[in-house]
Amino acid sequence: MKFPNDADGDALHSLYKDGLDFKKQQSVDFFVAVPDKATGEELSKVLKEEGFNCFLEQDDETEEWACCCSKRMLLNYKELIQIQNKLNNLSKPHGGYSDGWGVFVE
Repeated sequence: MKFPNDADGDALHSLYKDGLDFKKQQSVDFFVAVPDKATGEELSKVLKEEGFNCFLEQDDETEEWACCCSKRMLLNYKELIQIQNKLNNLSKPHGGYSDGWGVFVE
């Protein structure tokens, strides 16, 4: 299987090499960095209205805030990019930005 030569493609390639089944839906977590808790709470409402399952968390080490949004989906490069772009566009007016994605692998 071929993947684009960028960070998202590298992550997909790594998951593929680890044996993750790309024909099965996965729970993908998307991260949106926000400047503070109040902004994160505001943005979480917007993202939930857009159909994302979100929660707000603060990193223990850096104390930075992030909205974590999950979606069950097939791992597809084009769709991952589209979702990150959508999250970026929705979060920009709130001072946030899309900050990557991940899949929990057992």
